[in-house]
Amino acid sequence: MATRKLHLNAFLMGVGHHEAAWRHPRTEPARIADVRHYQELARIAERGRLDSVFLADGLALWGDVRHNALGGLEPLTLLAALATATEHIGLVATVSTTYNEPFHVARKFASLDHISGGRAGWNIVTSASEAEAHNFGVERPAHKDRYDRAAEFLEVVTKLWDSWEDGAILGDRRSGDYADTTRIHALDHAGHHFRVRGPLNTSRPPQGHPLLVQAGSSEDGKEFAARFAEAVFTAQQTLQEGREFYADLKSRLGRYGRRGDELLILPGISPIIGSTEREALLLEKELEELIIPEYGVRQLSGILGVDLSGHPLDSPLPEVSPPADGQQSRFKLVTDLARRERLTLRELINRLAGGRGHRVVTGTPEQVADQIQKWFTSGAADGFNIMPPVLPSGLEDFVDHVVPELQVRGLFRTEYEGRTLRQNYGLARPASRFEQKAPVAS
Repeated sequence: MATRKLHLNAFLMGVGHHEAAWRHPRTEPARIADVRHYQELARIAERGRLDSVFLADGLALWGDVRHNALGGLEPLTLLAALATATEHIGLVATVSTTYNEPFHVARKFASLDHISGGRAGWNIVTSASEAEAHNFGVERPAHKDRYDRAAEFLEVVTKLWDSWEDGAILGDRRSGDYADTTRIHALDHAGHHFRVRGPLNTSRPPQGHPLLVQAGSSEDGKEFAARFAEAVFTAQQTLQEGREFYADLKSRLGRYGRRGDELLILPGISPIIGSTEREALLLEKELEELIIPEYGVRQLSGILGVDLSGHPLDSPLPEVSPPADGQQSRFKLVTDLARRERLTLRELINRLAGGRGHRVVTGTPEQVADQIQKWFTSGAADGFNIMPPVLPSGLEDFVDHVVPELQVRGLFRTEYEGRTLRQNYGLARPASRFEQKAPVAS
C-alpha cells in the first residue's frame, strides 16, 4: 500500500498575505499587476513540486485601497499566462456561482484545462459580500439561496463538460468526419435557476472535469463540499478544531456515495520562516510594526458585520451577533479566537493581519515542518494551503527549506506523479455521464 503523502498548494496573493506586506522592504508592491511576478511565483512553487497554485478573487474592491495594496488581475486570464510558463503545477482559480452563468464558466475552465494540458481547478464560491451584489445591481441573496443556486450551477457545469464524450472528435480526413455527433449531447436542462440547452462549444477537458475546490465552512458549505468538492481550503486555529472539522466533513461523504480519499482537506497556514527562531520572530515583529490599526479595524468590522471604529483598541472585543447572510464560518473562527485567548481588539487585529483567520506559524524550517507533520498525522489535514506572508521571498523560503525537510521525513513527493492536477492529487478522472456503454456479449 502506498504511503500517504501531503498535498501542498501555494496561495498567491499580491506581494504577500500579511496585510502590511506591501510596506516591507522584501516586497515590490508595484508588481501586483505584473504577470512576470506571478509567473516567477508559479515557477518557484513548481520547483518545490507543489501540487498547485491558487488565486482568490472577489467581484468588488477588497477593503481600503488607501492602506493596502489591492487591484490584482482577473484569475482565469492570469492562469492562462501561468500555464505557458510552467509544465506540471496545477492552476486553481476562484469563480463565483452567484454572479456568473454556467455556460460561461464551463467554457472558460474547459479552455484553461486544454491550454494547460489538464492542470485546471475551480475554487467554487457563492460571494458573501454586499459590495459584490451592488456591483451587479442586485441585493445579496440569502445564504441558503446562494448555496441552492450553486448546487444547480455545478450540476449544469459538469453536464456541459460531459456533453462531449471522450472520442467524440474523429478527425478522419479520409471520410470527412471531424466529429461523431452521436457522442455530442444536448442538455436541455430546465431547473429552478437555469435553462441551458447545450452542448458546450468546447470539447471535453483533458481531466474530464477540472478539479473542484470549495472554501466555505458553514453548515451549508460543508454539505456542499461533501456533495461536490474534491479539495477544501479551510481555516482552523487549533489542532482540535482541525481534527473536528476533518472528521465531520469526511463523515458526510458516505451519504453521497463517496469515499474519504475522494476529498482532500487543506487548512491554510501562513509560515513566517527564519534560519533561527529569533530571525523568524524578528520578521514577524517587523511586519506587526507596519500594521495600520485603523485599517485592521475596518477589515475586522467587515468580517463581523458590525462597526468597531469607536471601540477602544486595548479593550476586549464586544459582544457581537453572527450575520444572517455573511461569512458565517469566518465570524465564528474570529470570535472564538478572541474569546479563547482573551484578546484585546488591538491583539486580535495583529493576529488576523497575518492570515485573515488562518493559522500563522513562526519559526525555523524544522519547526514549521513539525507543525505540518503534527496536523497531517493527527487526522486534521491531508495537506496545506501555504500562504506566504511576503512574496516572493516567503514562498522561496518555504520551497527551499521547508519542502526538503518534509521530503527527508518521507511526507512529500520528490517528483510529480503525473501530468494532470488530478493525477498529482491522486483523484480519478470522471467519465462522461453520457458515455455510451459497449453492449454486453451474450
